[in-house]
Amino acid sequence: MFVDHSFFAIIFPELSLIVLATWIIVGSSFQRGRVWWTSFAVMSYVVALIALAQQDMHLFAMFGAGEGQLNGPLAVDLLGHGLRWLAVIMGLLFALNYGQPDRSQLTGERQGLLMLLVVGVMLVGSANELVLLFLGLELISVPTYVLLFLGRNDRSTAEATIKYFFLSIFSSAMLLYGFSFLYGIGGSTNLSDIHAALGRESTGMGILGLAPVAAVLIVAGLGYKIAAVPFHFYAPDVYQGSTNTNAGLLAVAPKIAGIAALARLAVYVMPESFAFGWPLILVLSMISMTIGNVCALWQTNLRRMMAYSSIAHAGYMLIGLSVALAAAETGDLTSGGVAAMLVYLTMYVFATIGVFSALSYLSGPDHEISEVDELAGVGRSHSTAGTVIAMGMFSLAGIPPLAGFWGKFAVFGSAIRFAAMPTSGAASWWFIVLAIVGAVNAAIAAVYYLNVVSTLYFRTSQTSTPARGGYGSLAAMSISAIAIGFLGLVPGGVMKTAGLAEQTALSVSEQQLPIGPVHTAQADAEQPVEPHSIAGE
Repeated sequence: MFVDHSFFAIIFPELSLIVLATWIIVGSSFQRGRVWWTSFAVMSYVVALIALAQQDMHLFAMFGAGEGQLNGPLAVDLLGHGLRWLAVIMGLLFALNYGQPDRSQLTGERQGLLMLLVVGVMLVGSANELVLLFLGLELISVPTYVLLFLGRNDRSTAEATIKYFFLSIFSSAMLLYGFSFLYGIGGSTNLSDIHAALGRESTGMGILGLAPVAAVLIVAGLGYKIAAVPFHFYAPDVYQGSTNTNAGLLAVAPKIAGIAALARLAVYVMPESFAFGWPLILVLSMISMTIGNVCALWQTNLRRMMAYSSIAHAGYMLIGLSVALAAAETGDLTSGGVAAMLVYLTMYVFATIGVFSALSYLSGPDHEISEVDELAGVGRSHSTAGTVIAMGMFSLAGIPPLAGFWGKFAVFGSAIRFAAMPTSGAASWWFIVLAIVGAVNAAIAAVYYLNVVSTLYFRTSQTSTPARGGYGSLAAMSISAIAIGFLGLVPGGVMKTAGLAEQTALSVSEQQLPIGPVHTAQADAEQPVEPHSIAGE
């Protein structure tokens, strides 16, 4: 595939983070220093944010018109660009958390690995190639293994790391096998070409019968990434055995990547053939919500509770995916399902980071806050941390006027809107049931979230320990709290951006390279591809 200079201009934020991450990892071998490498990492993310902001100036006109472009293996659309912003902000907040006083020995290694993980999330968000998509997912997984192992030097951490390692390899194998079926169907690793090939196959060629196999394998592989039932079983044990910061990273980073990949593959690559999967996704959504919330009711360990909460939130996000797939079956690819899923993801990310950052702030080098009972009286003894945890819990519960309310409003609203469409047919009743199940689960979830809040403020503790997480965790939880409040009061920007992201991703999926269904060296030589370039280049 032809790549020109504008390709490197687009991925400059990713390239800068890769170079700086390499410098941090190598440099930390010679010069130890928690404050130095944390500051360097924070400045690296600021550089990436400035680069993204400069790209905004060039891309605004294109995205404002609801259009996207292809550039080599990248999809230049608002879906990918918005996820890149979210990934860098996530990396910045976790970089502050990894600069804790008890992490002085391996701070550089942690910061460098985190930065590579962030690059993986950014690549997954913009990938228009199966190969790049898989490499991005693996660039998330491999640093995660090491970060989990570096969390604590005890048996539970080692056990959690081994569980995540082997199950992640298994899920990657299933995902790669599913990708091989897509390549066999489309004759190309380019997502837009696969989309076009599937459209041609739907006119009568029998190879399209492999699409259900590819769909099941892809859902299984990505279901592990987002911890959706029945691929969730690793999450409670791994969360419990890791540190609060690592548990927060597991709850956020794989979900961003998994949702991005599902949106690309399920909705925009195979709308004609993958639409049969909406009953499967709908059932997975209801089961994930129910199992996650019901199991969370009985948890006394905070990280296990948040693990089951993460499973439930994966179910909420799948509501938007099921709506998008069902609408695709009727020929409507701008149903609002993907937009609702993106809105929910954004609200979930900030609430989750805020909770885990506050827990990291309250923890010390010799003891991590693990049990719900340990939060007794924290709302009074550590008012800032208590306020952030309470805001996070209220937001995750979907209580207005915080950000989480608009996330649930978006996904439930998308299901109800689709059920009310005249083209929905018999499927309308399924989505009415889905919305009802979601509302009931939101009520169930409020029980254990409010239990944490009541422990913070209405229970007293015999001992009061100082918060030893450092100023980095304090800054991370404060930024998250501001985001939760701001997005709750002014949600229109995120909702409008998510809607445009759905449109631009659709425009990209309808473009393909003019070299036929199979890419060969001879075909590439005979039919050169005219590269698309970034607007303004």
